[in-house]
Amino acid sequence: MTSKTWYLLSAAVNGGTLVAVGLFHAGPATLPVITGLIFLNSLSTTFQAMAAENLMAHSTNEAEKGRAGGWYQAGNLGGQGIGGGAALWIAQHTGSPWIASTSLGLLCMACSLALLATREHREEAESYLASLAGLGKDVWSVAVSRMGLFAIFILFLPIGTGAATNLWSNANVAGDWHATADTVALVNGALAGVATMISCLIGGYICDAMDRKAAYALFGVLSAACAAGMALAPRTQMMFIAFTLAYNFILGFCYAGFSAVTLEAIGGGAGATKYNLLASLSNTPIAYMTLVDGWAQKHYGSGGMLNTEAAIGVAAVVLFGTVAWLANRFVSAAPAAA
Repeated sequence: MTSKTWYLLSAAVNGGTLVAVGLFHAGPATLPVITGLIFLNSLSTTFQAMAAENLMAHSTNEAEKGRAGGWYQAGNLGGQGIGGGAALWIAQHTGSPWIASTSLGLLCMACSLALLATREHREEAESYLASLAGLGKDVWSVAVSRMGLFAIFILFLPIGTGAATNLWSNANVAGDWHATADTVALVNGALAGVATMISCLIGGYICDAMDRKAAYALFGVLSAACAAGMALAPRTQMMFIAFTLAYNFILGFCYAGFSAVTLEAIGGGAGATKYNLLASLSNTPIAYMTLVDGWAQKHYGSGGMLNTEAAIGVAAVVLFGTVAWLANRFVSAAPAAA
């Protein structure tokens, strides 16, 4: 099927399961049904995301890859905070969960209207085995290309991971800045969603105005500077709000940079497969930096945690810059010398 068809079907299942969840009263008897609906919703969301990624890979010209990635991440990150917050607000003010779930489900399905303005590149259908063989060649061509290798390398480095966001709600971290539970919930919820959504859009345009790998590295340096600044700032609740929002704002730049670099590297072909393979690599530094941040916080306090993340982030940018310079200096010169 076409990516548009996959998107429409996934959006229908996504919205339908959201509506259905609200029709069941939460309790032991309905838990299996609700669990099944949530699993089906997560599965359909995955297919919907892959359809969108494939459309971006094929329907976006080279000069707009950054903007496409920025808008994609704005919907991904901003949508979670704003959509979830809107559903919670409706549920609290109406006292009816089904109204909240129905509103959110219909809203998710309405996003499919964007397909009306999207042109899709169509390819001749192949046999299943021929398609698999083509997929393997396509993925391998990216893995051995110069741009692909650079993308794999920079995405695997701990640049702009945003790992500290996983620890803002930690009692020791929030407590160091005297931040209340309500404050932590506010800055990590709706405000963070709005901040990252806006910065994703800005970051996408920045990535189209300069080398996208350099933009991604620059965003990593900004993230490190923000972490170091927070470590030096007075330990007050206002400073907690200001720096966590600034950190999330810069994180939106980083996510836009990731998508821009990825879209540039994968080209066309099996866009969804290649995008998600690179995305899986980018999840690795987020995971190990969260562990490193947790270890540093335990042994050196919150300031030590932030300085550790900043130092590792800057070191990663320096490493990438050094490798890129050496590659451009010697590898590119090798054929000419021969």
